[in-house]
Amino acid sequence: MGHSAQLSGRPDLTESREELVTPRRSATQHELARVELLAALPGETLAKLGQRMEREEVAPGTVVIREGESDDRFYVLLAGVLAVSQRDFGARGVLRPGDYFGEVAPAMDIPRTATVSAMTPSVVASCDRATFDELVRPLFADDD
Repeated sequence: MGHSAQLSGRPDLTESREELVTPRRSATQHELARVELLAALPGETLAKLGQRMEREEVAPGTVVIREGESDDRFYVLLAGVLAVSQRDFGARGVLRPGDYFGEVAPAMDIPRTATVSAMTPSVVASCDRATFDELVRPLFADDD
């Protein structure tokens, strides 16, 4: 195989393939800058937020957050499409890359107000309540 790679002029990537397919555990500053809510944050703050956010691949049909549960993680959608629904109202909308969700529970200290599940293979990044309070919550102060 290495011989044919040399003939085609392409490098043989079989040894470094594992590095190429290993998913990142945190979100990058560049990815977070594409989230409109977070785009105004200074680069240093975005970098700190990215380091603290946990990245997760989500299979279609997987519930990311469930209405009524007490969970206080804040999420951003990096790739894919997610569906939002509520028990009493049914389907409420669709989330696309750059959207965020899960801010109500940590901001208001109440259970989840909706269920969010993956419609397509998706990638989300989330942070815990302490990180939300320190770096994200101030972005909602102007909405009062």
